[in-house]
Amino acid sequence: MDFEKFFTESLDGLKEEGRYRVFADLERHKGNFPKATRHKPDGTVTDVTVWCSNDYLGMGQNPKVSDAMKEAIDRAGTGAGGTRNISGTTHYHVLLEKELADLHNKESALLFTSGYVSNWAALGTLGAQIPNMIIFSDASNHASMIEGVRHSRAQKVIWKHNDVKDLEEKLAAADPDAPKLIAFESVYSMDGDIAPIKEICDVADKYGAMTYLDEVHAVGLYGPRGGGIAEREGLMDRIDVIEGTLGKAYGVMGGYITASEALCDFVRSFASGFIFTTAIPPAIAAGAAASIQHLKMSSFERKQQQERVARLRARLDARGIPHMMNDSHIVPVMVGDAAKCKMISDMLLDDYGIYVQPINYPTVPRKTERLRFTPTPLHSDADIENLVSALHDLWSQCALSRAVA
Repeated sequence: MDFEKFFTESLDGLKEEGRYRVFADLERHKGNFPKATRHKPDGTVTDVTVWCSNDYLGMGQNPKVSDAMKEAIDRAGTGAGGTRNISGTTHYHVLLEKELADLHNKESALLFTSGYVSNWAALGTLGAQIPNMIIFSDASNHASMIEGVRHSRAQKVIWKHNDVKDLEEKLAAADPDAPKLIAFESVYSMDGDIAPIKEICDVADKYGAMTYLDEVHAVGLYGPRGGGIAEREGLMDRIDVIEGTLGKAYGVMGGYITASEALCDFVRSFASGFIFTTAIPPAIAAGAAASIQHLKMSSFERKQQQERVARLRARLDARGIPHMMNDSHIVPVMVGDAAKCKMISDMLLDDYGIYVQPINYPTVPRKTERLRFTPTPLHSDADIENLVSALHDLWSQCALSRAVA
């Protein structure tokens, strides 16, 4: 086989469909987010405004976070030194896990290197180690959850997205003696819709199922202390496992689960994705703890973000730019064509200094291609006006349909 030819032809196919991913070489400006410098392949640089960051609250720029990280480096050095069981557990990791358990009102927490790994390892371990487990997975679950379920080799049942009736029908049809786990998200990152958590918990109680909730796009952002949608709705005690990330609203990196002491210890003891992975650096753990502590006490960032989201939506409506309505902070502007979505993204970056990545298949279904905007507390009125004006121009140039008021 001509491997190089196969690789090239496969990549050419992505390019022809408009699905080939190009990474922008950006250098964020400390203290001036969402501004950044774009380094072009020809060596020139331009200024851009970032509109697609998952640093939802700008905590990656917060002095409390950076100061905590610097102090940790000065005290403990850089790397963790190994896996958690081979010299990699530092006092910073222990303190962060206590903060996370407290955040979600759970007995314990367990850190991972990313949110992807925490889902893959936790779901994979629970599904593989609990005999005859059946995992009921929402149809729109993230790839990390899908991979965790697949890795577990447990029996898998897919239920229609956010459809509690369909979930109950599938639970009722399953072996009543088999252990069951319902895996779902609170905020779904592409459409921005929110799961009916209470109703799912009611069904879980009826059939004796464990609940596993991914809150990666909600932690820090919702609830009086940033505990997520489950905290906002007073439901944390009804969720067996709450999974989250440190790489979005908290502005650093890493993932985690929170649950009972026994469940966390079980995953710690059996998950290869935890056992054989080097721990996150102490400075990262220190920065995450500082970010969580701050957002437990401060609602300012959350309120500012919500106001920015509302303003962007209102300005899009005023110009007839179609965006998917939801109750979250995610603003998907619908294009519906992969090639045009990529073209608009390129034009926004090259001609208007606006950076937003096109979201195409397989991240979203074909014909639902979109630009996914994530306003932060640090986007100004001028930033919003510049974005909406640019979209208004490009919608006309590309002959795209307008939303009807």
